[in-house]
Amino acid sequence: MRIRKFFFLAHMTIFVMGMANGCGGNKQDRTSPISAAGNINLSGRPVDTDTAGSVSGTVRLQGNPPSRRQINMSGVPNCNKQHSSPALTEEVVPGNGGTLQNVIVYLKGDLSSYAFKVPESSAKLDQNGCIYKPHVISLMVGQPLEVTNSDQATHNIHSLAKANRPRNDSQSPGTAPIIQSFSHQEIAIQVKCNVHPWMKAYVAVFSNPYFQVTGEDGSFEIKNVPPGEYKLLAWHEMYGTSEKAITVAPNESKAITITFKTNQASD
Repeated sequence: MRIRKFFFLAHMTIFVMGMANGCGGNKQDRTSPISAAGNINLSGRPVDTDTAGSVSGTVRLQGNPPSRRQINMSGVPNCNKQHSSPALTEEVVPGNGGTLQNVIVYLKGDLSSYAFKVPESSAKLDQNGCIYKPHVISLMVGQPLEVTNSDQATHNIHSLAKANRPRNDSQSPGTAPIIQSFSHQEIAIQVKCNVHPWMKAYVAVFSNPYFQVTGEDGSFEIKNVPPGEYKLLAWHEMYGTSEKAITVAPNESKAITITFKTNQASD
């Protein structure tokens, strides 16, 4: 009788441990920094800074940009009162002097022999005044993305990822930041709030550090680029992708102008 009891208890112990692991006790999220490291070449060589060049320039918008529409936040007084003037949509935000903001500019080429360090610091996406800030954000595979809610309203962060795992997280006022990372390059992931349909942002994930999002002056600068042949790409949510073949010589500082046209449709 005692032997039977012993085997029964042992069996139950193994079963409970298995259930704990299967229900997430030590379950590794597919987008965790550990699994994400698999997409980063940790055994490659560092970029030779003595021969590295750079690519810089400006993204311009040709034609008359569409008018930015006013967002009606009357149903969310806590957010509405945070704006001294009416909040406007952000699909197309002209920069200074005919330039274009919120364009993701990046290099594509054979970088497989190089090792790149993933930043330990988080890229930050805030919900403030019922607006995602910034509207476009970029980070590396495995780098943490920290999402905060600065509003006195509940939001949900609905990530429509395709190469990565999609998520839909609710975030109440005053709760802790939501932290996640991505295991695959993806340009770009749309993020929206199902509670407030005007809230939208884009997250671009890269396997190397050669990317930047344009600001108010439409400029970009990509540094420490190994000599070689590349494609310089620029992505915009409304106008799609522009692509140029470039060659970066040793120590070369290459200047490029990228132009989108207002009648250009997105891919």
